[in-house]
Amino acid sequence: MTAVQSFGQRLRDNISRVIVGKRDTIELTLIALVSQGHLLIEDVPGVGKTMLARSLARSLDCSFGRIQFTPDMLPSDLTGVSIFDPAAREFEFKPGPLMAQIVLADEINRATPKTQSALLEAMEERQITVDGRTHPLPRPFMVLATQNPIEYEGTFALPEAQLDRFMLRVSLGYPDWRQEIEILDRQQHQHPITTLEPVVEVAELLAAQEAIKEVYVAPPVKEYISRIMMQTRHHTDLYLGGSPRGSLTLYRAGQARAALRGREYVLPDDIKALAVPALAHRIILKPGARMRNLMTASILEEILQGLPVPEGDLAPAQ
Repeated sequence: MTAVQSFGQRLRDNISRVIVGKRDTIELTLIALVSQGHLLIEDVPGVGKTMLARSLARSLDCSFGRIQFTPDMLPSDLTGVSIFDPAAREFEFKPGPLMAQIVLADEINRATPKTQSALLEAMEERQITVDGRTHPLPRPFMVLATQNPIEYEGTFALPEAQLDRFMLRVSLGYPDWRQEIEILDRQQHQHPITTLEPVVEVAELLAAQEAIKEVYVAPPVKEYISRIMMQTRHHTDLYLGGSPRGSLTLYRAGQARAALRGREYVLPDDIKALAVPALAHRIILKPGARMRNLMTASILEEILQGLPVPEGDLAPAQ
C-alpha cells in the first residue's frame, strides 16, 4: 500500500498549501476520494469550504465543474439540455456542469428539493438521464457539496435520501490564532490557489481506488462495524438508525484510511475515527432527543464508548 500512501501524501501536501492546519479534514476528503464516495462540507461561511473543494480539483488532473446553487435553479441547469440542430435535423445534447470528474455543488441547500434530486441519479448511478436518454458520467466522478448549517432563510434542508448518498460529512472549523496569522501571511500578495498545480494523474487515482479494495478487514473488525450499526438501530433516542449503506461506507472508508496510512489491514481505530463523519448525517433523532439538545455525534460517541473493541492480531495471515 506504499503507492496509495505516496499518492495520498502528495495530495495532502499540495492541498495544505491552501488549507492551513486542517490535516484531519483533508485526510477525510482523500478517504472519500479514493473510496469513490461523495463529500458534504458543512460549516459557517468563510472558513474555507469552497477552497477545500477547489484545491482538491486543482491538485488532480481532472475536469472540474462548479455549480452555484440558487432557489430558481432548474434540474436542467445541472444535467444539461437537448437542443434541436436545424442543420443536422436532430437533437444535440449540451452537457451541463454535472458532466465533469470533480463537481463542486456550492451552497447545495439553497436549491429546491426538485433540483437537489437531480443529483441523486448522478451520485448513485454515475449517470444522468435527459429526455429519456442516459449519459454516463466520466471516471472518476465525485461531488463535493457545501452548505451553511446556521442560515435557514432561503434554504431547503437536504432530504434524508440525498444525505445518505454522501459518504462522509466534514467541517473545517475556525483556525487557531497561529494558523490565522499563517493564512494572512500566505495571502499577502496573492491567494495560494492561483499557483496550485496538479500533482496526481487520473490513472494514479483510478489505481488507488482499486488498490484499497484489497485491504484486509478481519472478521472481528467486520463484527465491530455490525455491532455499531445494530446499536444505532436500537438506541432509545434514535428514530432512524444506520442502514446497510452506512455499514458499507464504514467498511470501505476503513480500508481507505488504512491504505492512505500505509497499512494492508484495517484497525478498530480506523472505524472509531470514521464513525461520526460516516454515520452522524445518516441517523435521525427522536423529537424528545431534539428537545434535550442531543446531537447525533454525541450518541455515536456514547455507542463507541460502550462497545468492546476487538483485540489481538488483526493483520492477514502470512
